[in-house]
Amino acid sequence: MEHAKELGSTFCLPHQYLTDAHLDRQARRLDSFLLEYLTYVRELEMLPGLSTHTPEAVVFADRSEADLETYLQIYNSLGFLCQVETDWVQRVIHRARRPVIVIKPLAGGRLPPATGLPFVWNTIRDRDLVALGTLSAYEAEESIELSLACLERRLPQVPLQVTRSKTDIREAAQ
Repeated sequence: MEHAKELGSTFCLPHQYLTDAHLDRQARRLDSFLLEYLTYVRELEMLPGLSTHTPEAVVFADRSEADLETYLQIYNSLGFLCQVETDWVQRVIHRARRPVIVIKPLAGGRLPPATGLPFVWNTIRDRDLVALGTLSAYEAEESIELSLACLERRLPQVPLQVTRSKTDIREAAQ
């Protein structure tokens, strides 16, 4: 963590393997180790948050009134890596006391951006964010355009893939 601070990190969100292992499921709260960890992040003058795969972490952190700024939570239309159904994850996100950064919106590459991004952008709150990985500048530009189109409620301006099977609808789509 100190190395991250030395490199200029602003936020520190312990990864799921640490966060989810330190949920006190009996007391339905974060355990003392995780609360101390978040305090140490703040002492290093970084903003603390939690990265999680379990929606319970968000609920328990809110209940614990933990000192943190945001959550990273898996959420996508397939429910890929979500530990409960997407309608339950959506409710947790909507009721979270802090902003939520949605991760895996494309279900680990199982959804095309034009399918996955509208789902998350249209089902999260205005203060929440979406994070996804790309392999090229083109993919990043496409994802940004698709996201802006969702937020602005307009048709995205991205080139469509052209194949023989689309010959009859090509004129209408362009």
